[in-house]
Amino acid sequence: QVQLVESGGGLVQTGGSLRLSCAASGRTDSGYVMGWFRQAPGKEREFAAAITGSGGSTKYTNSVKGRFTISRDSAKNTVYLQMNSLKPEDTAVYYCAARYGSNLYSLEKKYDFWGQGTQVTVSS
Repeated sequence: QVQLVESGGGLVQTGGSLRLSCAASGRTDSGYVMGWFRQAPGKEREFAAAITGSGGSTKYTNSVKGRFTISRDSAKNTVYLQMNSLKPEDTAVYYCAARYGSNLYSLEKKYDFWGQGTQVTVSS
């Protein structure tokens, strides 16, 4: 089992930046992919970004490419999502997720462990 706790959400103006963090605990000795998903009001949860256990490979959805950067500190079992040039359409609850293995899936059903989510609100 892996437990995930997100932090770093908040209210920011259009064009601003936020950095989300997700701390993992539990069975973190095995290699695992960590990802970020988001759910806007009235919409389904969607994939945002993912990173392999080594941090050597990443994957992004098109709408965040060039603006968001996912990274991880393996020593701290923490993954980050640096979000720049934020837009009102980035407003959502952001969820951290994890799955054992090395494939960078964008399907939420492929992830086994989830955090509680952190709210990001971008004002226009």
